[in-house]
Amino acid sequence: MDSEKLRESIGKAWATDVLPSLSGLVEIPAVSPAYDAAWQENGQLRAAVEHVRDWVAARGLPGARCEVVQLDGRAPLLLVDVPATPGAAAAGTVLLYGHLDKQPPLGDWSQGLGPWQAVIRDDRLYGRGAADDGYSGYAATTALEAVHEAGGEHARAVMLLETGEESGSPDLPAYLEHLADRLGEVSLVVCLDGGGDYERLWLTSSLRGAVQATVTVRVLEASVHSGLGSGIVPSSFRVMRLLLDRLEDPETGEVKVPEMVVPIPEERRAEAAELVARHPDVAVPRLPVLPGMRRVSDDEVELVLNNTWRPTLSITGAAGLPDPAVAGAVLRDRTSLRLSFRLPPSADAEAARAALERILTTDVPYGAQVEVGEYMVMNGWHAPETTPWLASALRQVGEGVFGKPCQNLGIGGGIPFMEMLGRRYPRAQFVVTGALGADSNAHVPDEWLNIPFAVQVTEAVAHLLDAHARAAGPA
Repeated sequence: MDSEKLRESIGKAWATDVLPSLSGLVEIPAVSPAYDAAWQENGQLRAAVEHVRDWVAARGLPGARCEVVQLDGRAPLLLVDVPATPGAAAAGTVLLYGHLDKQPPLGDWSQGLGPWQAVIRDDRLYGRGAADDGYSGYAATTALEAVHEAGGEHARAVMLLETGEESGSPDLPAYLEHLADRLGEVSLVVCLDGGGDYERLWLTSSLRGAVQATVTVRVLEASVHSGLGSGIVPSSFRVMRLLLDRLEDPETGEVKVPEMVVPIPEERRAEAAELVARHPDVAVPRLPVLPGMRRVSDDEVELVLNNTWRPTLSITGAAGLPDPAVAGAVLRDRTSLRLSFRLPPSADAEAARAALERILTTDVPYGAQVEVGEYMVMNGWHAPETTPWLASALRQVGEGVFGKPCQNLGIGGGIPFMEMLGRRYPRAQFVVTGALGADSNAHVPDEWLNIPFAVQVTEAVAHLLDAHARAAGPA
């Protein structure tokens, strides 16, 4: 394959074709179903899928078939099926995964920027979904095109872009069953929803799972004057606090639910130590911590393990608490909190969910009423051992595309589809990487995509597609 021609083709496509269409995708408010109860009526998820479908269909990939698939009541997805080049028919199927749904706007964006406004400044594309990870389908398509133009090979490629990832991918199991015969035998999975920094190709070695739930504590049929009820009926907040102490040590943050704790593999401990030694800024991102605020540990290796292999609890939402400016002297009838547990990669998320419900609803203090619901449950993922052909290809990509070796790291977030695919295709190789950096602002205001780095990631994918096809030998 002509590497120079490949690079030239990808750079030109991004500048002239990808950025205009990707900017249009940014402007579609395709909020994930968990955050938009009226998503079907609003039609924005469908609009996002059709926008990308139309762009891919117009690219002229040889033999490509583009289809919007939507099962009843489920969020749509885009399926693109590209036949193998003649010399790669025996290489199985490459599954290229990404998602088109987005997080909500969340907060105030900087002046001149907005969640549904595509703005290019200094090689950055700003807007919700640009980096997480609306660019992925464009990068995958462009990589396939460039392989053809540069005389390379690729196996049959199936691109699957879903619209429920930010909601925990609740519909993907149904789609996997529905599409199982059409996917074939997947031998390589490429996911572009990860990253590290903008210096090299970062390979995700593990992803955490999650259990989210809304917990409501009720103590009264109706709220009452606090002078009348306090000291007689315990506050719902105090009961909630007692329940939270069952789940988490308030001093250390250690999660006390046994089903959420697993042994940490020794190779991941060693990986964390290597990451801290070689790339401390990536190992422990420099977060916007307030002056005088301390981290939970002074040992950076332990911080990495906390973020990748130990369970954590975050309170991500609340209801029943009025704004302090208008909070009257009231003993409130209820308090609701949204609990978000990040789970170790190998923890059983359903067992963790069942344990959480049992702990919260058994022997409740003062006999208060507790409701637990609105679950979001997903398993984590632990990468399989890398085969020799992929290890060799990654070394060449590191040297030829980035000028620096690739690097492994665990990720504190999750991608539900990886665990599903790992179970269904246990012999497949996985490349979970991407253009995200710690400062890309995924999920928060001012999200942005590093355009030159995304171009490099596209080039890396093209080389890996060619290497995978050649590793299988001629048909």
